[in-house]
Amino acid sequence: MREPDRSVGRTNDPFGGDFLEQIAKTQERTRNSRLGRIRKALSGAVPQLVEIKMERDAKGTPHLHGQYEHWRPQGAWQEENQFSDGTLRLMGLLWAILEKGGPLLLEEPELSLHPGIVRVLPQMLARVQRQTGRQIFLSTHSQDLFTDEGIGLDEVLLLRPSAEGTEVKPAAEFPEIKALLQGGSNLAEAILPKTGPTEPEQLFLALDP
Repeated sequence: MREPDRSVGRTNDPFGGDFLEQIAKTQERTRNSRLGRIRKALSGAVPQLVEIKMERDAKGTPHLHGQYEHWRPQGAWQEENQFSDGTLRLMGLLWAILEKGGPLLLEEPELSLHPGIVRVLPQMLARVQRQTGRQIFLSTHSQDLFTDEGIGLDEVLLLRPSAEGTEVKPAAEFPEIKALLQGGSNLAEAILPKTGPTEPEQLFLALDP
């Protein structure tokens, strides 16, 4: 998003290179409605952001513009290359989940986000999912994300390496996880140790002469 010229000619780029073009090609009424909802959703995380709009420059390249309140009466407008990583990531996440279509996979959505925002991501995703009916999957290593008490054990799948590839198993099938939860542990404490490396100390021991 910070280098929109690199996405020229690309479509459905899995890394989001054509994200701005996707927004620009969306029907104007739908686009403005979504950007308005995104701006409203961002008000808790970026309270100075009062307006978001999409415009094309002289070359036809689309750009997101955000108006920020500050000491000047009219505030200041910034383009996407001036937004913080967290703001850009939230915009991308919010736009993706507001779209309709097939299943949506979000890989580590917590990256670049403040822990306070990460903790409410499950609630946000659940609320939008009820509105759109879209099935949402996300992968994560985030302890903060699992602090949400609304996440059910039956909603969690553990991905673990094995001799035959990656093994996928419902968290509810691990008796020790259930025992930890019954003993007062939260989901993060019960689940994340099951997905961690077996010998993390090798990361630094291997560097010894």
